[in-house]
Amino acid sequence: MDRKNAIALYLLGTLGQIWIVCIITFILRNHGIGVDFTTPIGIIAIGIGGTSSALWGIIIAVKYKKYRLKYILKDFFGIWQKYYNYLFVFIFLSLDFCCVLFGGKLQINIWYIPTLLFLKAILFGGIEEIGWRYTFQPILEERFSYIISTIITFFAWGVWHFSYFYIEGTLSQVQVIDFTAGLLVNSFILSALYAKTSSLWICVMTHSLINVFSQLATGGNQYVLIICRIVIIVIAVIFSNQERRRVKRIS
Repeated sequence: MDRKNAIALYLLGTLGQIWIVCIITFILRNHGIGVDFTTPIGIIAIGIGGTSSALWGIIIAVKYKKYRLKYILKDFFGIWQKYYNYLFVFIFLSLDFCCVLFGGKLQINIWYIPTLLFLKAILFGGIEEIGWRYTFQPILEERFSYIISTIITFFAWGVWHFSYFYIEGTLSQVQVIDFTAGLLVNSFILSALYAKTSSLWICVMTHSLINVFSQLATGGNQYVLIICRIVIIVIAVIFSNQERRRVKRIS
């Protein structure tokens, strides 16, 4: 399998699978059948649609990158990392949610809720990283620059997300501009972390933590948010460029 076929198959498989579920969901709802987290058929639809990026990420990783499934699973649960890999995560998350320190707060009613949300976020969020950052974007970067690859991934990831929200039944609740801006910044965060650490687990964990904090955080200074997001993108580009130069020196 060559690069073009790998990219095309990943997009066709990932988006095709979730769009088929969207069509089925549309038909069922028009026949008065509920499709959301409260119904068995809704949970099945969400599961099939939500795992599309991970499923096709695994398929392409095996066919194009010649990874073994055991190797992918090992990377997914690769908790044991060098301390500075976690430090990179801390830096990005601190910047991403810094605005909450200025007039915002974290709403935690029960102490163990963040842990439950994190575990849920791994299945409904973190698992996506097998496809987008672990497989798709690295293949793009074989042909394009880091910035272009990140933007392409952002657009595809965004289309996938809005399709998922439709299946989930929460599309009408999404604040499109805020969500899209956040998704762009998160695309830079996660791609830079993978470029810097080469760790699937770091991306899975960070994606999950972003989801958790997004659910718990309320309010915050919007000017601080904008400044921090610009800083994040600059740092992400610097990190990726440093890593590219390091790889070139080694090779």
